[in-house]
Amino acid sequence: MDTIYGLFQEIVKEHGQEPAIIEDNRTLTFEELSSMVDRIACSFPKEIHSVGVVMRHRAEMIASLLAILKCGGRYIPAEPTFPTGRIHDMMKESDVDFVLTERAFANKLEGFPTRNTDCEICSVETPSWKRDAVDDPDRPAYVLYTSGTTGRPKGVCVTNHNVCHYVRAFADEFHPAPGDIMLQYSVCSFDIFVEEVFASLLNGAALAIPSDEDKADIHTLMNFVDRHHVTMLSGFPYLLAEINHLPQIPSSLRLLISGGDVLRGVYVDHLLDKATVYNTYGPSETTVCAAYYCCNKGKVLDDGTYPVGHPVKGTSIRILDQQGNEVPQGQTGEICIYGDGVSKGYIGDHAEENKAFERQSDGSLMYRSGDLGYVLPDGNIAFLHRKDTQIMIYGKRVEVAEVESRLYQCDDVQQAVVRAYKDEDGLAYMIAYVVPEDSNLKVSKIRKELSENLTSFMIPDYFVEMKQIPHNANGKPDDSRLPVVMKAGKM
Repeated sequence: MDTIYGLFQEIVKEHGQEPAIIEDNRTLTFEELSSMVDRIACSFPKEIHSVGVVMRHRAEMIASLLAILKCGGRYIPAEPTFPTGRIHDMMKESDVDFVLTERAFANKLEGFPTRNTDCEICSVETPSWKRDAVDDPDRPAYVLYTSGTTGRPKGVCVTNHNVCHYVRAFADEFHPAPGDIMLQYSVCSFDIFVEEVFASLLNGAALAIPSDEDKADIHTLMNFVDRHHVTMLSGFPYLLAEINHLPQIPSSLRLLISGGDVLRGVYVDHLLDKATVYNTYGPSETTVCAAYYCCNKGKVLDDGTYPVGHPVKGTSIRILDQQGNEVPQGQTGEICIYGDGVSKGYIGDHAEENKAFERQSDGSLMYRSGDLGYVLPDGNIAFLHRKDTQIMIYGKRVEVAEVESRLYQCDDVQQAVVRAYKDEDGLAYMIAYVVPEDSNLKVSKIRKELSENLTSFMIPDYFVEMKQIPHNANGKPDDSRLPVVMKAGKM
């Protein structure tokens, strides 16, 4: 069985009475979750292709994803808090059949057919019949949107087979089992969410979903973790850094996984004697993670960061030069990823970006990550930085060129460039250099316009008014002549 729903049904048969979804006021067993999936699936049209999901994080949302997958569709997730323009761009390019949502968010989805999970679907009785599952591992499972160089986000299409590969890789390294409980903390549009949901449920572990109130700060979150005996937590390095400052952590936590950005030693130095801590690496294009590194058994590099480690099961990684030749150990090259996690590529008109997926002689795909790294003497891989303008802000990938493109579309902006810098802690931030159309330019207005299409972490920290953008002899912006606004660190 190599579909997400197929693996789910195997777990339902073996562990049907075990907890699957844990919330503050209710717990659903695997059988109860499966029944909810059936109710939702039976409400769908006979054939579905792409289904948008704009919902609160709760059992109904997880059941909706599984229902879409059971019917052979792919889901396109968007947080209800996303800008309306960004949600529309995603749903339009994905050509959704309809959007599963709740009444509270209907105003964000004007122009799209919707189905309300809080009145039309989940309230119906369990059907007397069950819809047949589509058993095709090569069917797309989901599309996740990342920042794009064209001025609009690009959707990565991941298959059922890709996800099942990762479920097995996760199990091989972390050994989740019934009795384990994974925290569901990430937003649905990032692939940590995929790890939280599918690497837990499809291995028989439960998923604990905190409310917004529980996620208000690190203390209320840890109270939730303690209250529900959560054993596994996956998140950005900054979440682990917050936990690192606590005098103690819930005794139930056995595994802490960092992903989405570089992990610095100072982020977890007080956690290493309290839980198993991992640094992970992998672009969305290669399905969640391509490499793991156990920090408890390792050490930080000279720059204060942890290596990204060894390839996960079913994956291989090579460090190549621009000509495609493998570089000697210790030399810098591009991190290139092979194996069952490499996805189908980008949907829509992204021919140039899809060149990063290279067909191999055996028919498989290799993904050129655009990340630079090298192999350490012990065989582990060290990550250095991006080779292009893509950066990480709060664990999320941002294409600086996309931000710049949106800035150019703002009223009263004549010229603009956006550049990324590092603060005292080595974390990325952006400065926008703007030549105004007239003297009435206001930063507040620019921020408001940008927020209609960009999420908050994609809006530059600083705006610098310029009389003109300096250029070098080649006619390109001269970065050396752009004033830098320095940013203090937090650590």
